[in-house]
Amino acid sequence: MVLTDRQREDLHAGIYEYLVSRGEAFEEAAKAFAVADPKAAEKKTNNVGKTPLMEKKWTAIPRLQKKVLELERTVAQSAKIHAHRTGEENGGPNGVTRRMLPRLPCSHTLAGHSAPVTCVKVHPVFTVVVSGSEDGTIKVWDHESGDYIKTLKGHTNNINSLAFTPAGNYLASASNDLSIKLWDFTTYNCVRTLRGHDHTISSVAFLPLQNIIPTAAEDSSTGMDVAAANAKHLLSASRDNTVKLWDMETGFCDHTFTDHTDWVRTLAVRPHDGAVWASAGNDPVIYVYDANVNTKQKLCELRGHEHVVESLSFVVEETFGKDRGGSNAKHKETVRDYLASGGRDRTVRLWSLATASCLAVFTAHENWVKAVLIHPSGNYIISGGDDRTIRVFDIKANRCLRTLENAHDHFVSALDMHYTLPIMVSGGTDQLLKTWVLD
Repeated sequence: MVLTDRQREDLHAGIYEYLVSRGEAFEEAAKAFAVADPKAAEKKTNNVGKTPLMEKKWTAIPRLQKKVLELERTVAQSAKIHAHRTGEENGGPNGVTRRMLPRLPCSHTLAGHSAPVTCVKVHPVFTVVVSGSEDGTIKVWDHESGDYIKTLKGHTNNINSLAFTPAGNYLASASNDLSIKLWDFTTYNCVRTLRGHDHTISSVAFLPLQNIIPTAAEDSSTGMDVAAANAKHLLSASRDNTVKLWDMETGFCDHTFTDHTDWVRTLAVRPHDGAVWASAGNDPVIYVYDANVNTKQKLCELRGHEHVVESLSFVVEETFGKDRGGSNAKHKETVRDYLASGGRDRTVRLWSLATASCLAVFTAHENWVKAVLIHPSGNYIISGGDDRTIRVFDIKANRCLRTLENAHDHFVSALDMHYTLPIMVSGGTDQLLKTWVLD
């Protein structure tokens, strides 16, 4: 028998209790059961006046089954979210390394903007993404659940660019209304507005500082807590042909870079040390600078694009992340030297800053390239463009590895991804955001 003696006694007591609780209809059955097992009639279940024990146990089974199914779903979801922790370094199931690349279909479609989405930015800490649009609003979403969280209003024209501080506690936004706004992302309040550009502001990016000496916190109504934000300066690029360097404590412009001769459309800051930044636009020359705010030295000029440069990207990496030693150290240093660019000449280019040379040119796109990312592994470049596709390029093999056809119903205008979480977000002129699981 499967049951122990104790279990069998409890079962019989429960059956007898149930038969008795059913009244006259089961009276004879209860008597017969008491004759068959007198101990069952004598055993007390301590359930007098309550639901019979047999009924409680019977209804508990489907409840437990439902709970098990819910837990299994949670485990499966968690496995997807945290698969990256064993993917690149230890390999996936059967020793197969997970490449963490986007695939069809998208996991969520986020609708809410009333005009084309121009920029997206994934929060460095939380499962949150922000989006800017030509409708003049900034929307906050949970990219894990696909839920809408909040709308930030303050700009009076198109939002063109968004940037988080390394800690994620402040957000900067740039607009056609000639202003840059700084938002406290814990309260969603605008704490500062910067004005100084003479034309459309196309792009913003924070310069992270590694060794900030903590000081008394800034009043959130007038500025930014530099120590908490781990950033003191902000870069902004504009159609007035300049890049400006702003001191976020004072709100003043510390310096204006005037090397460009036309509209400056995009900026990129190297995240792992914050020591280098680049700018590009209609020239179409890419200028690379030392981020030391005292020297403000131009390091090199990268020439090769034949049309407007729309996007720049260093490798997607944690700001001031801890280095891991080992066999990948040399590869990581090589990757950190990379800069990717995409432009209206329909090409994606990979550059080496050390040699100021172009390492590869990818020509798979059939229209303007609007957004580029260097994958955290350093092995791939991900791009989106006006051909409505998102493409993955294998750097080592120098080829297009994967194409997500019709990623959006219209032009793909923006891309961003988290440096560890397996999530990528895209925005399009179809007014939608889409989240993509990386596998």
